[in-house]
Amino acid sequence: MDLLEEAKKNTPAKKYPFYIKLFSLLSVVRGYNIAILVFAQYMASIFIFSHDRSLINILLDFHLYIIVLSTICVIASGYIINNFYDSDTDRINRPEKSKLDAIVSQKTKLSIYFTLNFIGVGISFIVSFRAALFFATYIFLIWFYSHKLKKYPLVSLFSAATLTILPFFAIFVYFKNFSYIIFTHAAFVFCILLIKELVKDLEKIKGDVVQNYKTIPIVYGEHFAKILTSLLILFAFDPIYFLFKNPEIGGMRYYFYASMGVLVLCGILLWRSKSQKQYNLIHNILKLLIIAGIFSMAFIDHDVIINKVDNLLSCL
Repeated sequence: MDLLEEAKKNTPAKKYPFYIKLFSLLSVVRGYNIAILVFAQYMASIFIFSHDRSLINILLDFHLYIIVLSTICVIASGYIINNFYDSDTDRINRPEKSKLDAIVSQKTKLSIYFTLNFIGVGISFIVSFRAALFFATYIFLIWFYSHKLKKYPLVSLFSAATLTILPFFAIFVYFKNFSYIIFTHAAFVFCILLIKELVKDLEKIKGDVVQNYKTIPIVYGEHFAKILTSLLILFAFDPIYFLFKNPEIGGMRYYFYASMGVLVLCGILLWRSKSQKQYNLIHNILKLLIIAGIFSMAFIDHDVIINKVDNLLSCL
């Protein structure tokens, strides 16, 4: 169905105060996820991608600010278009959230979607043409994933994880830091994202069946999905092993020790899970693991922290 036709027929009859609509819109764009992403981008910029630059220099980097702002726009628009296509599924899998999201009409969501995309690409020209091309491509990939790729099980799984990690690629290219530890760390994060996406597919299997989505649990069965998830948990231990061999990870090694325990726990819980609530618990544990990983970047090298604090104090 055409996007505009769908938007016109799905308009809330009841009028709500502005603050309620704003809260609804924040739910649609998943404001909490965007806030975490922005924090993660700056943490990665400070402690991984540009550990040789001062804290003030990074925080006042105008081009970095534009990249982050463009990321916010295109990620928010991505959540909107995903919500647009998944509205029927969400009524089954997440009925309460679906009611909140429906306060803002589909027509309004679509208008905001195009506006955010225009702003995201437009301001990225300030950085460079390549940055604008990256964000324009990213917007297309998000739409293509929501509209087409979700229909193909394995492609959908890898596409979702790739689209989640791509915003860091923009920061990665901007700082031109191509170190071994960054690629290894990215491999670990990618494995966690794949595991999270598989668990999410298990969690929302009822709604996906109704909408005839071809996810891995639906096409190959829950048992196969659990086997694949268990294999990905094992694969996640490989980058951890190589990271342990690199002294630059510093105090972050304790995060990876904890990660191994959490992943084993998730594997055990996975095979005992049968209901949506049980899968949701694993999903939330994996989210917390990712958030903990963002904070643990600060301990990747104690010398980096000391140098940045010294530089900050000298500027005050």
